[in-house]
Amino acid sequence: MSVIYGINAAIEAVRAHPERIERISIERGGRNPRVGEIILEARQKRIRISFEERAWLDRKAGGERHQGILCYVAEADMLDADEILAGAKSPGLIAVLDGIEDPHNLGAIIRSAEASGLDGIFIPKNRSAGLSPAAIKASAGAAAHAKLARIGSAAQFIQSIKKKGYWIVGLEADADKPIWETDLTMPIAFVLGGEGKGIHRLVRENCDFLVSLPIHGRVNSFNVSVAAGIAFYEALRQRG
Repeated sequence: MSVIYGINAAIEAVRAHPERIERISIERGGRNPRVGEIILEARQKRIRISFEERAWLDRKAGGERHQGILCYVAEADMLDADEILAGAKSPGLIAVLDGIEDPHNLGAIIRSAEASGLDGIFIPKNRSAGLSPAAIKASAGAAAHAKLARIGSAAQFIQSIKKKGYWIVGLEADADKPIWETDLTMPIAFVLGGEGKGIHRLVRENCDFLVSLPIHGRVNSFNVSVAAGIAFYEALRQRG
């Protein structure tokens, strides 16, 4: 059982997977109209609701900003990687996360991926953030709809999807080739490296292309979640 918090995450959970919700705890005396919408929809779907004091919610959320609502949800099973690939639209567009350890970055990447219509997001079992309450909240509800799968080695997974026709495009801040000079109309798997360390050497060696997002300011790179959104939309732009 996991606890997700925040209005956007809770309302998407109620709409997408009401059967997995054990109960919703709401701040007693709260007046947010959007929380009122969640209460109405939850009652229609026969989801149990409890009303609690603000201090109780603060304690259960571990200090995170919960907006007066906590949602207790049964753990979601990740989808099977092969199942996601088999259901991908043509040409496929997916993301492989290589060492993303910050749950807020993971959630933001999931949000950008879902908004961009990606066919799937593949997350290694080791050295990667999981679908924690913080990641779910950062996704602003997108985690309820995105297609996510756990994989073993990112390098081995990349080798396997090459055989299925995917071209592997790694985002690297110091790559010589700007992203818009790469053909993204083919089946594409974007590889996003971890905060600070970037793409691991073995994974980098398995990429077909390394591309950059040119920087014109004084910082040397984009945040990985921002870079992900730019890359996803460049692929959509090229595909018309």
